[in-house]
Parts: sequence; C-alpha cells; structure tokens
Amino acid sequence: MSVETVDRAQQLSYQAVVSKYPDVSRFVILKADVQRRGVVYTERALAQADPERHLMQARSIFHSIGEKNDQVPVSLLLRDGTSIVTGPRPDAEAPYTVDLLDGRVVLTDEGRILEEVEYWPKPDFVSQFTSSGRPMWQVATPRPQRMDINPYAYCHYWDDGKGCKYCNIAAHYNKERKTHQKPLRLDPREVSETVGAAIRQPGRFTTIGLTCGSILGDGELFAAEVDIYIETLQAIGENFSTRRFPSQLVASAFSPEQLARVHEQTGLLTYTSNIEVLSEEKFNWICPGKAARPGYREWKRRLVQAVEIFGAGNVNTGIVGGVELATPHGFLSEDEGLQATLEEAEDLASQGVATVSCVWVPVAGSVFHKQKAPSLEYYVRLALGLDGLRRRYGLLVDMDSYRICGNHPDTDLSRI
Repeated sequence: MSVETVDRAQQLSYQAVVSKYPDVSRFVILKADVQRRGVVYTERALAQADPERHLMQARSIFHSIGEKNDQVPVSLLLRDGTSIVTGPRPDAEAPYTVDLLDGRVVLTDEGRILEEVEYWPKPDFVSQFTSSGRPMWQVATPRPQRMDINPYAYCHYWDDGKGCKYCNIAAHYNKERKTHQKPLRLDPREVSETVGAAIRQPGRFTTIGLTCGSILGDGELFAAEVDIYIETLQAIGENFSTRRFPSQLVASAFSPEQLARVHEQTGLLTYTSNIEVLSEEKFNWICPGKAARPGYREWKRRLVQAVEIFGAGNVNTGIVGGVELATPHGFLSEDEGLQATLEEAEDLASQGVATVSCVWVPVAGSVFHKQKAPSLEYYVRLALGLDGLRRRYGLLVDMDSYRICGNHPDTDLSRI
C-alpha cells in the first residue's frame, strides 16, 4: 500500500502502538505523536500558564512565540522529564489538546486524559536585557537544559529557490524581519552578555547549541558561515575559564580545513551536520540546493572526516524522519523508506558517525506544507532502528541526549 493511500483511520492509534511495542517507553511514543500531530490549548489550560514561572517567549529560526501579546507556553514536559519540542499548531488536522481537568494540566486526545504535563520553566535570563537594550530571550532560546543561539537567521539555499522542501526558514525570516524587526545576524557582544547572564543561574543549563541557515558565499563554499560561527563561539568562550565548554554546533557540511579552524580557534566541543535525508535519490529531490553544493556523497564524506577532528562520540548527523516518504517522489511504503534510511545510517555508524532523527512536521511556509507525515508506528520503528545501530557500533549519543536536546525520540531510548 502506498503512503498516499494510508489515512489516519487506517493507522494504529497511540494506545495501539503502545500495546504493540511494550518494550518502548510510552513517554517516547507519546512524545513522537505529539510532535507529529501538534497541540492546541484550552482557555482553562492557558490560564494556568504563569509568565513569571513559565517560558512563554521564544525566538528561533523556524518559529516564534510571544513576540507581541500571543504568549502561550513554549512547550511541554512529561512526568519522566521528557521534553517535547513542539509549538501550538492551530492548523493541525488532529492535534492533541492541553486542558485543565480535575485541577491538573493534562494532555488529552478526543477528551481522554493520557498524561499530566508541565510547562517549560522560565530561566532567569529571559527577563533581562543586553547592554544595547535587546531582550535576552530574543538572543537565546532556552530548552529545559540547553540554550539555543541562532547567529544568522536566513538560509541562502533559498536565494534561487533551492532550499530544502520541508523547511520554512526563509519564509519565517522574511515575515519576522517585517513584523518584528528580527535581525539577520546576532551581535556577538549581545550573545556573550546573554550567555553570561544565563550561566549565572546554577544548574539550569548543561550545554549551548548554535545553528543557523547555510551561508554559501561567492568564493569558498561556507567560508562566511565558518567566520560567523568562529566569532560567535569566541564571544561565548569569554564566559568560561576552561579551554573548551559544553557546546554543540549544528552547521553545514564544512570541509576538514574549515572544521579544523573552528576546532582550533574556539572552545567548541561537538559537531553536527544534518544530512536531512538518508537516500541520495530522495536527497537530490528534497534538498536540491544541498545536492548541487556540496552534494550527498560529499556531505557524507565530510561527516566521516569530522570524526578525525572532534573525536569519536562528538560527531553526528540529523535527519528529518519521515520526509523521505513525501509525495510524489518519496518512497512508496514505510517499509521501503525505513530500510533505505537504516542502511545508510549503518554505513555512517560503521565509520563513527551517529544518526539522530526529528519528527517531520509539514509546516506553513515550506514547500511540503500540505503534505502529511507518516504513521506514529513508523517513528517508533525508526527510533528503535537508530538506537539499535548506535548500540551495535558503540556510539554514544551524550552530545544529543534527551537532556541536551530533547527533539529526538530515538535518543530518548538511549537513557534506558
């Protein structure tokens, strides 16, 4: 049966998937489904959100919350400490509902209570300002244990319309710069001040993550992007007395020479370069700009070369799980898509590069915004497959764990 013909009525429900996979934490399964289907909030639930205690403002390269008076909880925590990286999706077809029932904030599906949830706590720095008067929440976006910084807000693969088809970064930036004066680039001085304020709160953060859109440049590919990251990382490093500090860079596929510069000139600890789709044919269709420069095989080659610079366990790649099944040129069945993805992931794992996955959300502003993600069961099988590969090849995922990132259902399995 093709992916096109599988509607929601034919897919296994959350409860059915939990029953079918008893060895997989129900929290991991629920997290994947909430990311997949989205959430909405009742007025009762929103009334429980306290701007003094809960995070209700966040600015990232893909979405923003609380820019004006539209403040809602940025996201949710489950009872086991699992963080769900998802925002409200008023356009979702069948979202979960966060409600207040029996005095508890709960996640419900068609009125049935599934789990009690908490809103993300608000760290101290969010209410502070930089020396130039910018709110610090516009400089760094906190997850429960990680601080995210986006030094550059646009991806230049979209200059000629060849950005990744699942991605809304260009549409989001073009909207935000007009409506909220979002800057193209962050001032490294403001980044340093924000990090300094954030780490003064004891025990709040375990790492700092940096990512932005690809900057191609007119000369050497990604040279300008490398320079921006080096300048930003050096500014962050001013807040630490050690040579290196807990950090993850999610960036383009830099050459070994470019990576060596970043490693030698900054305190960066780990490196991620998201290949996005683990199939050369599907990659070429879904990510046409990346396919042209530097190309699928070169992307993989550079990932493997990065292990020699950062060391085993400090390099991985991410995929947008499920986008390989997009129509009309994606894999025709979930079995076929899973097999192809895990075969390529194993090729990377055998060379020291771990693969992690996020849940594909067809978001507004992307080419694929009218498509549908695959079934919940697909994401459970994908998570099991990627976790199994890391265990088989002895690859740690501490750099992208449930504490540090929280966006990958498969890495949540590594805590067990």
